[in-house]
Amino acid sequence: MPFELGIISFMRLTMSALVVASSLAAAPQFLIRLNSELRTTPADGRLIVVVSKSLEGEPRFQVAWGLETQQIFGMDVDGWKPGDALEMRSNTPGSPLRSIADLPPGTYNVQAVLNVYETFHRADGHVLKLHPDHGEGQQWNRSPGNLYSKPLKVEVQTSSVINLDLTQMIPAIESPKDTKYVRHVRLQSKLLTEFWGQPVFLNASVLVPRDFDEGNQHYPVAFYQNHFSGDFRGFSETAPTGNTEPRGGAAAYQFYQDWTSGRLPRMLLVVTDHATPYYDDSYGVNTANAGPYGDALTKELYPAIEKQFRAIGESWARVVFGGSTGGWMTLAQQIFYPEYFGGAWGFCPDPVDFHAFQSIDVYKDHNAYYDEGPFERFPKLLGRRPNDHILATMESFSRQEAVLGTRGRSGGQMDAFHATFGPTGADGYPAKLWDAETGAIDPDVAKYWREHYDLTALLQRDWERLGPKLQGKLHVTMGTKDTFYLDAAAHRLEQFLESTKLRGKGPYYGGSFEFGNNEPHCYVGNIPEGVPRMTYFVRTFA
Repeated sequence: MPFELGIISFMRLTMSALVVASSLAAAPQFLIRLNSELRTTPADGRLIVVVSKSLEGEPRFQVAWGLETQQIFGMDVDGWKPGDALEMRSNTPGSPLRSIADLPPGTYNVQAVLNVYETFHRADGHVLKLHPDHGEGQQWNRSPGNLYSKPLKVEVQTSSVINLDLTQMIPAIESPKDTKYVRHVRLQSKLLTEFWGQPVFLNASVLVPRDFDEGNQHYPVAFYQNHFSGDFRGFSETAPTGNTEPRGGAAAYQFYQDWTSGRLPRMLLVVTDHATPYYDDSYGVNTANAGPYGDALTKELYPAIEKQFRAIGESWARVVFGGSTGGWMTLAQQIFYPEYFGGAWGFCPDPVDFHAFQSIDVYKDHNAYYDEGPFERFPKLLGRRPNDHILATMESFSRQEAVLGTRGRSGGQMDAFHATFGPTGADGYPAKLWDAETGAIDPDVAKYWREHYDLTALLQRDWERLGPKLQGKLHVTMGTKDTFYLDAAAHRLEQFLESTKLRGKGPYYGGSFEFGNNEPHCYVGNIPEGVPRMTYFVRTFA
């Protein structure tokens, strides 16, 4: 009897394995060919296939956050020879569907993109394959030099083989042109070039005051921090026509009028661009993974701009401001370089206290994807819409990035946090705070985050030293209903800074916090809305 039961169990397991194997064999497959006329040398990179239910347009531009996104699949390629074809099989990872095996039959619009990597020989001895920015701000779907196929409408069945040919290359982006008011600066950084083992450039757009070319006056300067822009887009000399969003052309034209009419003080406004191989900006601080961007900006780019454009060149005549990522960078640069700037206006900053890293407590939570109880668990949310519906979960957002790029190479926001706040792993790539598959948090990495980039923790630890240098300089604006739950961290920072009135070690911080009731992410903070908030300070020495 036991022998017969063993035979039956064996047969059941065998049948189960055959069913699984049959299912995998019947899944759709993608066969992608690298056109030998398009590229003559082997390629490294991340091969991404986008499967869209929208039969119009290019699928590569239809990958988004949350419910609106189309499906992607991704795989790493190394030494892909021109003319050869690579196969994406059933187990190729995807998002939101986990694998190609999960793709249901249907009519789709399909497109393949190769995000091309280059090899970096970094100063720390690590050899890495990464995608350098080519003037687009780390956007895999529009980066010059990346290869893609033409959109193809296909009927996908379980046994389909979809052939895609990479026959197109994204062209170079034309450099922006100088105008009467907007000038452009491009500077090779010695510090970053040494770190990365190849030339690295920093860029900026400089808005000069009226009559700049007609005199020899020296000016105060405001450094604006934000995501990669490519050019100064918040200033337009052309009046808008038709219906225009308030924060679009109409606001840019109003800013031009304010700037040239005397309603704003004569000053320099500098918009910086410093994309890294990991993200569309560097966060403006020195990091283990991206290198000494903080020093490169404050010791190379900013002084060169001030010299070229006749800035006063003193800390009392130098301020920094910006929103979101730029809001965090604004506060961080003021804190890391406390005597360099005369004031910082951080609008809707990224998490300034990692006890409230959006919906994650980096130090107490064990998982970045779920709040967990004895039997129940709830997903952690990444963002909310104005109607409180979910924008995305931490898990869905992180999984999408993992499909776009392994080892922190997606160019996305979460990977930017890992690369900025975290240490370097044994393989030379960023050591992640949480595992992309499970969400499990690494406590050693969390400790590193706290010691190096938790702004509240740094101020608490070093207030006796920093306080005298930061008096009156820190200003934060935040909506109480921030889209990405950033208001909780801002409240924690405010709580500490207000406590300096009673601490007895170091002075009262003397800055300001403004919380917009029920306002979303960055309800103010972009150009031009953010400029008037700090011009009262500039007017004192303009």
